[in-house]
Amino acid sequence: MPVTINPEKDALVIIDPQVCFMPGGVLAVPQGNEIFSVINPLTHRFRVVAASADWHPPNHVSFKERGGPWLPHCVQMREDANFTPELDQSNLSMVVRKGYNPEKEQYTAFDEVSRFGDMLKARGISRIFVGGVATDYCVHDSVIGALKEGLDVYVLLDAIKGINVHPGDIEHALEDMREHGAKLITSKDIVEK
Repeated sequence: MPVTINPEKDALVIIDPQVCFMPGGVLAVPQGNEIFSVINPLTHRFRVVAASADWHPPNHVSFKERGGPWLPHCVQMREDANFTPELDQSNLSMVVRKGYNPEKEQYTAFDEVSRFGDMLKARGISRIFVGGVATDYCVHDSVIGALKEGLDVYVLLDAIKGINVHPGDIEHALEDMREHGAKLITSKDIVEK
């Protein structure tokens, strides 16, 4: 299904392209770095290019020391919270940080705290194309959050990677996004106006 980019209405949103989630990182997404061969060329086809980032305090509730499921990751001001050098940031126009409240888990980039949806709408954006990691966590929750905020959402299947903690997690996440109204496409479906 060909989808034509409208530079005035469309944005590319990259979920959590951070060192901690890339191969060698503390919460590495398998083959997570492979998404950049798709994402980097796309960053030059959109007027608005945004990225989200985990920005956890050292005592975040999601960390194992506090009873959470994860090893400490993407801790504020530490190297592994930076965007991976594999991401072309030359056209990046917005960054939204999430997960900075030590008492709140936050997988979505779209909520009442981040106001990401409002920021995009203020720039005239009504449709987003989403890539990033991990399909079954922050990509899934951000897509659902964006849909709840009234944005039209396209998930780029060749620009996402998941972790599949439990077999079937990735497939379940994709189906759930589709059931909520997201359109699942590949970068090859995107055409110029």
